[in-house]
Order: sequence, then C-alpha cells, then structure tokens
Amino acid sequence: MLKKKWFFSAFAIMIVFSVLVTACGGAVPTAPKETATKASTGEFRNFETVKGTVKIPVKPQRIVTDYYGGELLSIGANVVGVEPTAFDNPFLTEQLKGAQDVGEPINTEKTLALAPDLIVVMYDKNYEALSKIAPTLYIPYGTTTNIYETVKLFGDIVGEPEKAKEFIAAFDKKAAEGRKKLKGVIDENATFGLYELTDKGDIYMFGDNAGRGGQAVYNALKLKMPHKNSAKDQTLQLSIEVLPEYAADYMFLTTYDPEKKGEELKKLQASAVWKNLDAVKNNTLFYNDFDTFYRYDPIASMKQIDLIVDMLIERSKENRK
Repeated sequence: MLKKKWFFSAFAIMIVFSVLVTACGGAVPTAPKETATKASTGEFRNFETVKGTVKIPVKPQRIVTDYYGGELLSIGANVVGVEPTAFDNPFLTEQLKGAQDVGEPINTEKTLALAPDLIVVMYDKNYEALSKIAPTLYIPYGTTTNIYETVKLFGDIVGEPEKAKEFIAAFDKKAAEGRKKLKGVIDENATFGLYELTDKGDIYMFGDNAGRGGQAVYNALKLKMPHKNSAKDQTLQLSIEVLPEYAADYMFLTTYDPEKKGEELKKLQASAVWKNLDAVKNNTLFYNDFDTFYRYDPIASMKQIDLIVDMLIERSKENRK
C-alpha cells in the first residue's frame, strides 16, 4: 500500500480551509436541493443534510471519508483519506494506493494534513471539529437503500451525475449478463439466503442492503429470498434452533472471526441442526470469505455479481457429476 505525506505551511492551510458552514434543520434527501454560489476559494453550492445546509464545492478535488470510500470511488472521486478497514476491501486496493488511513473515528490532525476540500462521513463523531477543517457532510448509514440511490447520491455530491449514470448502466449490464448465465442452471423457484457466524457463536441473516452479497444476489441477479425473510429485515439474529425455519435452498455463509480461530465454525458444522439442513446435504452451501462479501459499496457489489454467478455455475457442474 503506497502512502504519501503532505506538508503545508500554516498560512497555506488557513487558506485551503477557509470554508463556510451554516446550520439549519432538514433531512438528507436522495436528490438534494442545490444552488450554485461563488466564494473566494471557488464555486460552491448548498447541500441539505440532517445537520443543516452545508456549502460544498461544486467539484470537490480532495475528499476525506470514513466509510464511504467505495461509494465515492465508484463515480471517480479523488479520495485522499479513508478509515482503516477500507484497505482490507479487495475491490478497492488499486484505487486506494494514493490514499491515507485517517483512523476511525476520523483523526482531525491527519485530516488537516491532507488538506481536503470536502469531508463525507457516515458517523458524526468529531463532526464539529471536522467541519472547521472543510465542508463536512453527514450522510447517516441507511440513507440510501440500493445501488441506484447510492450512486446517484454520491454522483450528485461530487458533481458527477454523468459518471453516476455510466456506473449504473455498467451495473445493469453486468446484472443482465449474470441472469442470462444462470438461466437453466438454477431452478427459478429456488431460494437463496445470506448468513453470518460470529466469533461469539451468534448467527445472523441478511437482506438485500446489508452487505454479504445482498445487492448482487437479490437486486442484480434477482434470486429469491427465503420465505421467512423479507427486504425489510436487513439483519436478523437467529438461534441455532430456528435456523431451519430460515434456511434456503442455497446458503451463503460468511464468518466473522478476526483472530482466525475457527472454533465457532467447527461447533456449528458439528451440530445436528447444521448437518440436517438441505443446503448441507445437497452441497448447495457456500463458505464465503468475510472481507470479500462483507462489502456493500457499489464497486464491491458489481464485482460480487461475477463471483456469485461463477460459484453457482461451478457448483452446479460439480453436483451433476
């Protein structure tokens, strides 16, 4: 991972960070109201957020974020700082070579040194301090519910609506290609479930907008959710006893196990409940890498389409032998 250190004189920093942030009530819309204005440091426009109206650059050039690295990169933004786990995202390795780890929560000193002209955060800790460095947008988790809304929102934030349209068109094309490849391979009535086991032994099930491949499986490939779940239930905690009620014909399991102990997975696999699941007996259970499928940003979601399709085709061939 390549990182660069940026050094600025006190005077230069004062000039770079001369920004105006005003506060008034409002909510984050998927298509924010905007008005272009002129400021001494360039062209700005108003952006409505839950923190009020914020004046942001019409075309921001240097962006620091916490958890929106993939969203910003999907529309070609220049991300100069991002939270540390973004560098574990296998789909963003190349795009983040020039970015720096700004910590979580975002460290104000590291952010100041990067001289951003826009900061975009999912969590509002240090919001006031960050707002003194550069215009700061607080976009709470769950503001958007699918790839389309997400890409349009961030395309608007950075003044690149055309790049947003291009990404959406590419996503739709990839999704259509994936559905075509699966036609005749997967029973159209088959159900697909996304599950996760934690290092504490807890089991969770996920919907279409909580990572683990949900956007690819449900929204792009349009595969069916298990009947006991719905798009409204993005995260469900399950006991091992009720797992069969939420089981699917095809099951994808990620394991959150940061210390790589593997103990809870062994316990689960040894249980009678697990062994009796149809997906286990029919060899339609998939153990998915956590870092690869935890991600739900637009870039990851598009890449996951191919991964899921290839996985299903290969397993179908294997099961026919």
